[in-house]
Formats: sequence, structure tokens, C-alpha cells
Amino acid sequence: MLLQEILEYNDQFVEDKEYLPYEGTKFPKKRMIVVTCMDARLIELLPKALNIHNGDAKVIKTAGGTITHAFGSIMRSIVTAVYELNAEEIYIIGHHNCGMSQSNPEGTLQKIMDRGVATPEILSSLEYAGIDLHKWLFGFTNVVDSIKGNIDLVRNHPLIPKEVAVHGLVIAPDTGKLDLIVNGYEQLTGHDKH
Repeated sequence: MLLQEILEYNDQFVEDKEYLPYEGTKFPKKRMIVVTCMDARLIELLPKALNIHNGDAKVIKTAGGTITHAFGSIMRSIVTAVYELNAEEIYIIGHHNCGMSQSNPEGTLQKIMDRGVATPEILSSLEYAGIDLHKWLFGFTNVVDSIKGNIDLVRNHPLIPKEVAVHGLVIAPDTGKLDLIVNGYEQLTGHDKH
């Protein structure tokens, strides 16, 4: 079983003190926050492509790298990192060929019903209660537009200081090539640019 394999590996990892190269503090050395996709291809590729190492950045991963609510857990994490962990810049990084750009809310809801987790009646009652499941499960149609929308949400958030640069990039999940979408320094008016 996978869990047992992980636990056995972990016991050896700790016993051999393989954690030593990864020691650090909770404060990001590069004073940056990265909001990106949970795509498995980015686990090692994204940090390598950005030249960030353990302890350099706060990394927040979510489906599509999207921030879906101004007062949800992602924005709470960003606000906490800015005020409590000394982060000074925010990087919103999407990627090409993202599964959330091809999301199929109808298909996902059908799979939920097929597994017996919910019935059509339960889904209807959620919709009746004001939860738009299709909107909630839908990702985006264009990664650049999604990144720009996330940047607007963060830049205009009432709890984010105006001197915090919010950058937007798209990464190629095969090569790690970064395309600049928004240079957050250019958005800083009346403030020192880095």
C-alpha cells in the first residue's frame, strides 16, 4: 500500500537526517509568494525554473492556480504571508495546457453521481441553496485572462498594500519557459520600483 511505503521511506529519511539540506525558517528568504496550479508536472519544474529553493518562497497551489474568492483561503494565505511572514511580492503563475482550461463541470457532476456521492436531488438542493456548482467547478477558457483576473483581484483587495508588486506569468509545463504577462513593478504608481 502507498501509505505504508511512504511511512517506511519517511522513517529512513529522518533516521538518515536527509532533512538537513532543507532546514530553514517560516519566513521566505526571497520575500515572495507564488500562486500556481496543483499540476503534478510543476512539483519540481516550477521551483527549478524560478530558481527558488526550500525556504525561498511561500507557494500556494490550487486547481488552475485560480483565486476564486476574495475572502477565501487563498487570499487569507496571501494576506498572512504579506503581514506575518514578510512577503513583498506576489507571483501568479499559470501554465499552458492546464486541465482547468478544459474543465467540464457537467462531466465532473456526472462522475460524482456515478460514484454514489450525490444524487440529482442533492445537486438540485445545493443549486436551490444558491451554490452554482457549474460555476464553482468551471476553470477558465484562457490562461492569460485567468492570470489577469487573479492579479486584478489581488491588486484591488482592500487588505493588500499598494506597494506589493503582483506579477503574472505563464510557464510551459514541458520546458519550464516563463512568459511574462504582467510586470507588477509597472503597476506600482507613486511607489519605489524594485
